[in-house]
Amino acid sequence: MVIGLGSGLASDMAIQYIGLQLGAGALKDIVGIPMSIACASEAAKAGIPLGHYEYCSQIDFAFDDADIIEEGTLISVIGRTRNQGEESIIQEKSILNGANKLVFMITENQYKSGPDGSIPVLVNSLNWLQAAEEIDDLFLGDAEVWRRPSIGIAGPNGGDFPLVTKEGHNVLDVIFTSPILSLNEVSKSLDEVDGVIDHGIISKFPCTAVIASESGLSVVDNLPKNAVKEP
Repeated sequence: MVIGLGSGLASDMAIQYIGLQLGAGALKDIVGIPMSIACASEAAKAGIPLGHYEYCSQIDFAFDDADIIEEGTLISVIGRTRNQGEESIIQEKSILNGANKLVFMITENQYKSGPDGSIPVLVNSLNWLQAAEEIDDLFLGDAEVWRRPSIGIAGPNGGDFPLVTKEGHNVLDVIFTSPILSLNEVSKSLDEVDGVIDHGIISKFPCTAVIASESGLSVVDNLPKNAVKEP
């Protein structure tokens, strides 16, 4: 079985669990496809055999932490807080979208109707300002557009040291100051902006969210009749 290995606190715990199950003989014939350098390191320490997503024709199952998930649709946002210089939203999304089954793990305050906060957008570094201005016009009054810095304090221009991803792109943080009515509509609008390479919005069907709260765990699927069941 080929498993896409995500990044974040919950994903790290899942990776450690898989490693323990492999060591005990309860699991076998597992290959992990890491979504980041950090999770590749965690998986190697856990003893999980690793492959490369470029050479993988099929991913059976993938799990990841999400920054926020839209209630009902399970459309998710990733890449808000991670330093994307060495990591890759493009690689992470490719693995998530390519998986036959996908699970996101979040806390209950990350699962909401009308989500807000930032959405990372990858743009061509040569014409990043043009793309930023077009995005600013799209969401005028609802969001601010800042270029992410590699070091120092964030600001509209990314300071003197703007972040450059390993693919050579800049990251714009589109920071929504009011609730987003539809992440799907935001995604479609961003896709039409000249210079936008990709963004942190993921719309995947089918998809499952595991939501942790003080009272326990709940599992939500984005099936037509959105079923919630206690594990």
